[in-house]
Amino acid sequence: MTKKQFEAFEKFRSEYKKLCMQWNVCKEELQVLQKKAAEKDTPEYSLENAVVYNVDYDKITEKDEIHLIVIGDNPGKEEQFNKNQRFLVGQSGRIAEGFFARNPELKTDFRKNVIIMNKTPVHTAKTAHLKYLLKNGSKEIQDLIKESQIKMAVMAAEFHQVLVENADENAMLPELWLVGYSELKKKGIFELYREEFKNAYKDKTNEWSYVFVYQHFSMNRFIADLNSYRAENQSESLKSALKKIGLKHKKEIFEQ
Repeated sequence: MTKKQFEAFEKFRSEYKKLCMQWNVCKEELQVLQKKAAEKDTPEYSLENAVVYNVDYDKITEKDEIHLIVIGDNPGKEEQFNKNQRFLVGQSGRIAEGFFARNPELKTDFRKNVIIMNKTPVHTAKTAHLKYLLKNGSKEIQDLIKESQIKMAVMAAEFHQVLVENADENAMLPELWLVGYSELKKKGIFELYREEFKNAYKDKTNEWSYVFVYQHFSMNRFIADLNSYRAENQSESLKSALKKIGLKHKKEIFEQ
């Protein structure tokens, strides 16, 4: 990263770490709700972190080349274990890692050149369980989940903009991928995130052009979507296919 890029990352990391500590004040009520939300459709598991700070951020240095920001939904079972406390390390993460490893033309190592974020760091075994937390939690919990979406949307957008604006002349201009878009739609769990994120790019037309939207890596939906497109467009390169798919879903989400 350039000096300005890394300074922006350090700012993001510091603010995010403080927010996670702040939001963890509610961990006792959160954990009760998280356990109850999971009872009906999730095998029992060890709930260790109600709010997850991504410890991978602490390993990033100015020498790292960042090609991409990937923003998932929220930390699941694997991500919240004490031994992990990292984003996209479960099945979805392994699918993403394998995709980039199989496609060297993208020149991106998922574990070295990608900064992984979430739309909220509040854990649930399944993203849909956030609805239970919002419905049954206290006003403090409801406000926490809403505030976390607003903060994460603005912080991600601002960091991405600095990455694009301060990239080296010959470097790849960093893209931002929003993966998992069904809950970004109207009345979805992350509708608030969508609105704040879009507003953060107001008057940032160039930076906005490097934002793309995709199906989530979970359940192979990202791969299936890509394969379906390429089956009908066999002569198109992978990079071109990814760009067109990402723009198509971006339009569906942000221009509805």
